[in-house]
Amino acid sequence: MSLGVALLLLAACAGAPRGASGPEGVAPNANPEAEQVMVMLPPAPPFLWARMAGELEQTYGMRTIYSWTLASLGEQCVVFEVPRGRAAQDLVRRLSSDHRVGSAQTIETFRTDAGGAWNDPYAHLQHSAKTLHLEGAHRWSTGKGVRVAVVDTGVDLAHPDLQGRIAVAQNFVDRGEQTFTTDVHGTAVAGLIAAAANNEVGIVGVAPGAEIWALKACWQHPPGSREAVCNSYTLAKAVDFAIVKDVHVLNFSLSGPPDPLLSRLLRTALSRGVIVVAAEGADAGRSFPASLEGVIGILGSDDLKGGLRTPAGAKPRSTLAAPAVDVLTTVPRGSYDFFSGSSLAAAQVSGLAAILLAKNPRLTPTPLPAPIQKT
Repeated sequence: MSLGVALLLLAACAGAPRGASGPEGVAPNANPEAEQVMVMLPPAPPFLWARMAGELEQTYGMRTIYSWTLASLGEQCVVFEVPRGRAAQDLVRRLSSDHRVGSAQTIETFRTDAGGAWNDPYAHLQHSAKTLHLEGAHRWSTGKGVRVAVVDTGVDLAHPDLQGRIAVAQNFVDRGEQTFTTDVHGTAVAGLIAAAANNEVGIVGVAPGAEIWALKACWQHPPGSREAVCNSYTLAKAVDFAIVKDVHVLNFSLSGPPDPLLSRLLRTALSRGVIVVAAEGADAGRSFPASLEGVIGILGSDDLKGGLRTPAGAKPRSTLAAPAVDVLTTVPRGSYDFFSGSSLAAAQVSGLAAILLAKNPRLTPTPLPAPIQKT
């Protein structure tokens, strides 16, 4: 049975996030003002990868600033600094025709968009819970045992409403561990998906039985704000980790331009049955990964006047809209606040996907809007 466009370490305990160390989000030893390119080296023994990277440095006058293995693809990814006076796009074209290179691309930037039966004291303020019929859904399933990877900023691991809900906390942003537990956007997304139910605290998540895998690939920009940015290589590291660890749902409450490497990784995830949910961007040119075939693209909708309304100009591929105006959720330091934006809509659909997967683990990502809409 399929789930479709309608719509993590086993038994691990959440602890301090592990990660690398440049300003937050910048690769080690990188000049943050310099352009960078990302090169994929085809499958080979590690000593050959090192040799090929060195040869490419000499051939094109580049400097290696970061490299790692993408285990899900069996390839080596190398980030090079573009020589002063050279255009990154021109270098990518030359590298793409080099026989030693599997693929080459610029590093893209992605942005987030944040803008009764329960004893949880703020549940009555969650209009989206009523719109999504969560009270009835929770009698059927709470998403228990489903691993949902939140590819986002960090998460407040000590938040009272997230106690026991964070299975894994992993950092992929250089120096990101320093702000992991005070990051706003990821905390908001995680709470919407899986805040504990009936704990006499705060709110209720869409799938309060699900396991959150907090994978930090984005950083707050500016620092301390609700907004966050990510790039190609931080996202690639997080997605590769999620695939290798067999997560069930990948949540992307973010969007950006089409990205070749991320497209390959997400197709690999989809081929393995991972449900991928992503927020639609403000324009067609920045609606990736929602625009990728097989990914469930989610539009934000205003449900405050009753029901869900698909915004004017909605793209045909987007079959779902979810609440995205004044949505109450968790924020760091044990607090709560209202958010708006498609980031929140995507998070709620990821929760619905977890609810369905808990009842039928054989659901697949092929297009089938009915199960989520009926839920």
